Amino acid sequence: MNKLLTLLSLGLALSLGAAHAADAPAAAASAAKAPTAQQGKMATCNTDAAGKKGDERKAFMKECLSAKPAAAAPSDKKMAQQEKMKTCNKDATGKKGDERKAFMKECLSK
Repeated sequence: MNKLLTLLSLGLALSLGAAHAADAPAAAASAAKAPTAQQGKMATCNTDAAGKKGDERKAFMKECLSAKPAAAAPSDKKMAQQEKMKTCNKDATGKKGDERKAFMKECLSK
């Protein structure tokens, strides 16, 4: 009877260990990181290359993956700030030192 209980508890312990080990890959997959920018670019280029084969596909993928992203257009706020700087600089002509510094500070804060 004692041997039967020992074998039963050993079997239970092994089955629980096997079940826990089977859950490990699922946990690792859920903790996978989001795709990087390069991986996203690769996916986009791969989709765009549908229908191309051989050297044509190879050339397309090389061109697509080496392309730089388009430069973002400056925002309206940034443009307004630059225009304000130009205007204040023009108005500050002839002022120097602390007088110019004070004028620019006041002009730009308006």
